[in-house]
Amino acid sequence: MLVGAGGNITVQAGDDGILLVDSGVAAMSDKVLEAIRPLSKRPLVYIINSDDRLDHIGGNENLGKEGRPVPTDSQRYAVTDRVAASHAYIISFQTVLDRMSAPTGQASAIPQEAWPNDTYSVPQKNLYFNGEAVEIFHQPATTDGNSIVLFRRSDVISAGDIFDPAEYPIIDVKNGGSIQGVLDGLNRMKEMVIPADHQEGGTLIIPGHGRLSDAADLAVYQQMVTIVRDRLKDMIKRGMTLEQVKAAQPTRDYDPIYGSTTGSWTTDMFIEAVYKSLSGKQQTSQSHGAN
Repeated sequence: MLVGAGGNITVQAGDDGILLVDSGVAAMSDKVLEAIRPLSKRPLVYIINSDDRLDHIGGNENLGKEGRPVPTDSQRYAVTDRVAASHAYIISFQTVLDRMSAPTGQASAIPQEAWPNDTYSVPQKNLYFNGEAVEIFHQPATTDGNSIVLFRRSDVISAGDIFDPAEYPIIDVKNGGSIQGVLDGLNRMKEMVIPADHQEGGTLIIPGHGRLSDAADLAVYQQMVTIVRDRLKDMIKRGMTLEQVKAAQPTRDYDPIYGSTTGSWTTDMFIEAVYKSLSGKQQTSQSHGAN
């Protein structure tokens, strides 16, 4: 788990090469390369993007061009015409590529070299790398394109922005995110994690941001999201407007842990996103600054 490069980065390294979940921000790519190069004699082969926020995809271009999808003794790679032999595979759900790219003839805000070149549009994509089954699950949550990555032998889950023990989930309603989707993702991970018997530990979870976590941390967060959802559902059922909901401070007891009055994702923005996702509104008035 690499921290400090934007979103947390998961690193799997071995005889086949290096696999990353997310690539951090572009400005930290040199530091990321410095950290991962000693871990394997083989190149960087895969980058899996858990969503399309810039603090998770910003390093795609810089890190991708340092990688090579070369054959190994245990695995052969079919390099398509979309993947140059001098570039790592960048994997994401299809909608992540859709938002990062642009229609023919139009300019994209994201360089083409940073785009995913190996997308999937089914519920699950599987890899076998470094002697380990790696399962990539599509889970619409903060957007319609989130992915959860399970490393089966290591017993590690890379959760992306679905789980962040330090702040409220960053829900992008405009791009298909919803509070129910986040809760569905947390419930799904609760079924995947196995705690150690009567102690901390067991399956480890690398969140999108924040500290390394386990089943107990996930349970606390899932309970918070459930309670906040239920409170706002009740307020909406009673006909309260967004302004009335904000004035009622439905997250007051959780704000010291997860809330913020400044920055790119405030408590008010979270409440607005939850309200609009539950009431059927399609957009928040302001998207997260990293998008």
